[in-house]
Amino acid sequence: MENILSVIGTFLSMKWIQSAIVIVIAIVLYRIVASIVARSEKKNKMKKVKGKTYLRLIKNIVKYILLIFVVIALLQIHGVNVSSMVAGLGIIGIIIGFVVQDAFKDIIRGIDILSDNYFSVGDIVKYKDIEGKVTMVGLKTTKIEDIRSNNIISIANRNIEQIEVVSELLCITIPMPYELPVEKAEKVIDEIRAEIEKDKRVKSYTYKGINTLNESSVDYMIGVNCEPKEKLQLKRDILRIILVTMNNNNINVPYKQIDVHTK
Repeated sequence: MENILSVIGTFLSMKWIQSAIVIVIAIVLYRIVASIVARSEKKNKMKKVKGKTYLRLIKNIVKYILLIFVVIALLQIHGVNVSSMVAGLGIIGIIIGFVVQDAFKDIIRGIDILSDNYFSVGDIVKYKDIEGKVTMVGLKTTKIEDIRSNNIISIANRNIEQIEVVSELLCITIPMPYELPVEKAEKVIDEIRAEIEKDKRVKSYTYKGINTLNESSVDYMIGVNCEPKEKLQLKRDILRIILVTMNNNNINVPYKQIDVHTK
């Protein structure tokens, strides 16, 4: 029995075995956390969107902590004095700090996203000319799915000032010719409203009145509330309703014209 224990002790004292054990423990711990997060997301899928964001951020934090733990443990196992090494890398650490300052900004901003409630997983946001659904908020990056192409875009968290949360309000302009009396135009717009409200995606409808007096048209404005992810397609469908309704009332969509006068 003593010989067996001696063999086991010798076996475990081998550095590569110790290294393998450390890595396996880290992997197992990460999978346990990932499994808990996945179950919690599924359980609260439709209830707490912000809670889902927190869960995914916790998962990313645990991943980085375990990675740091594994690196330090492996260095210690292979005879590297981590404490003295860190103490002797002061100047190098400062240089590295400048190099990775953007990464630190991303991490700080990632925490700000949650604490200040900029947006959550599932929100529709706009970044530059891209509108998409937030699929992940990480320590360094936020990922959104472009609603037009379904492409996944990664945005550094330090750029969150450029991200806008898309509201439910969709404003659409209806151009009418100057020759058409306001009362007649508003009756046609009421017909358009009746067709729009048949769409189940529409939460509410508002007639906002005359918005602009353009060179060739009087622009009326309507507002429709819907889920942000539905706005793009709903706008296309509403424009079709507007065009069909105007055609049915023998109203031509105004366009710019050039008058040429001759003597």
